[in-house]
Amino acid sequence: MGTDTTLTPDDTAFLRRPLHGFLTVAAGPIPPQPRPVWFELAGDGTVHIFTERSSAKLRRLRTDPRASLVVAAPVGEPERWVSVAGRVTVEPDGARDLCDRLAARYWDLTDPARAAALATMRASDLVRLVLHVEKVARVG
Repeated sequence: MGTDTTLTPDDTAFLRRPLHGFLTVAAGPIPPQPRPVWFELAGDGTVHIFTERSSAKLRRLRTDPRASLVVAAPVGEPERWVSVAGRVTVEPDGARDLCDRLAARYWDLTDPARAAALATMRASDLVRLVLHVEKVARVG
């Protein structure tokens, strides 16, 4: 296992695949509760996620902005994962655009059910979470 403070080109290529990430936020005495999320690796090396303004993860991040995201290769591929950790900032803008990009990445939006699900997500009160990568760990 390697640990670093920057993403390698292999890490970047891996994180640009349409894989689910598991986000864990610091929660003090509450045990960590990772949640699967869609994510986007930005050109500046930050990781962007959208969430509802009323989500538990956002409430926890307002108390303690530390978080990590683990992304693993799917079944059938050699074992590989990348973990990024750092502080999260909450951005009030760009969440719906991010939602649109990620929905197109993860779903077939010609499917009427998926298009309807996207419309429901877009109608929510969304914010954009930006994970500023301070530590990277990897296997594979």
